[in-house]
Amino acid sequence: MPDTGTAPRTAPAAPDDRIQLRTPGQDHADRHARRFGLPVATTLVMGNIIGGGIFLLPASVAPYGTISLIAFGVLTLGAVALALVFGRLAHRHPQTGGPYVYVRAAFGDFAGFLAAWSYWITTWVSNAALAVAAVGYLDVLLPIHGSTFWTIVAALTCQWLPALANLAGTRYVGAVQLVSTALKFAPLLLVAVGGLFFFRADNLGPFQGGGDSPLGAVSASAAILLFSYLGVESASVSAGEVRDPRRNVGRATVLGTALAALLYLLCTLSVFGTVAHGDLVHSSAPFSDAVNAMFGGTWGGSAVAIAALVSMVGALNGWTLLSAQTPYAAAKDGLFPAVFGKKRRGVPPAGVLVAVGLASLLTVYNYTAGSGGVFEMLVLVTTFTATVPYLLATAAQVYFLLSGQADRVRPGRLARDTVLALAAFGFSLWLVGGAGYAAVYQGVLFLFVGVLVYAWMAARRRRSAQD
Repeated sequence: MPDTGTAPRTAPAAPDDRIQLRTPGQDHADRHARRFGLPVATTLVMGNIIGGGIFLLPASVAPYGTISLIAFGVLTLGAVALALVFGRLAHRHPQTGGPYVYVRAAFGDFAGFLAAWSYWITTWVSNAALAVAAVGYLDVLLPIHGSTFWTIVAALTCQWLPALANLAGTRYVGAVQLVSTALKFAPLLLVAVGGLFFFRADNLGPFQGGGDSPLGAVSASAAILLFSYLGVESASVSAGEVRDPRRNVGRATVLGTALAALLYLLCTLSVFGTVAHGDLVHSSAPFSDAVNAMFGGTWGGSAVAIAALVSMVGALNGWTLLSAQTPYAAAKDGLFPAVFGKKRRGVPPAGVLVAVGLASLLTVYNYTAGSGGVFEMLVLVTTFTATVPYLLATAAQVYFLLSGQADRVRPGRLARDTVLALAAFGFSLWLVGGAGYAAVYQGVLFLFVGVLVYAWMAARRRRSAQD
């Protein structure tokens, strides 16, 4: 039987032992539950990273100018650093839960809860943002932009179909992920490679737009672009469902991130060079516009819109799974309500339903409130909430390394891991600043609500212990 929860011999015995307890044969007894191998784990990472973000973000960062390409390069290096750190942490603690598991093992219950709570917010807010991006491409095929009602219906459909696939079991989650990841590559490669042959320098627009300083423009555009890299930790969050997690989680994380980063950079450069800057700033489907500019007419843009929708549904499929896995791990430790800690067909159904319900409410609110820039606002909130567990997880790695709990490796490897963890921490801190005051303000409000939930759960545990 694959090792799905035994702590490494170099790890401290507690406090994370409780999340390692599993009902004997619970995953193998159900034909709908299936463990992921390296290919599926890699596509889970790539599918979550290459979701809806890349299909809309070139237009979102276009107002900052081509300096955002520099931000993309810096962000890629930071994402790879985070991927390497998560790979090392998953080797140490190969259990379901990702950042929550690492932070709790290093700093205790409260820090672990904050990581779980913040990451959980990231997952369902990201689902709302992905649904908004999906509607932009659906509008290319079925013009619905004039109707708020049908726009909301389309967004909610994009969220609930992947939720139903998750409720059917991990067997179907993996199947949907493989198919959607495979289908999305054709149009992305078409734009990434083909767009270079239609590249026109006069389409690029100004190097720096707006009134920000160069560093401010890079930071602000990187904060938006981070949304396109969320998912780096996907394999580590679902480590309990991965075969041979100590070996496969790290490989899947680094391989999936590196391949996604290469495709991202080529795609963004091609879109910038094929769509006129003035048109790109106001585009709701920049990849469709790029293909239309390359080949003329609208058939190419429609084909890309279909592929983009498939890609976004695949990303929503993976993110819906992640939205249930983190509270599942926390619930097994008594830090989330117990209902989140129950599985059916390999998936925690309560986590899926609560997350998709909250994402649906947020989607409806943002459309009915009539606020502009819905996608960008949601993206910046997730940027902040994502960086909280990233900061805590990289700090946990620094703690493990400096406290003598590192794996027994050569001093050179130990020094390299320490520098890498510090670089990933600094990178995450930089992103918090780039998210902007409004996003940090809203994100902190979300965190403070979590503190109240923690107080409630801690009080219940204490009463239970006294009884």
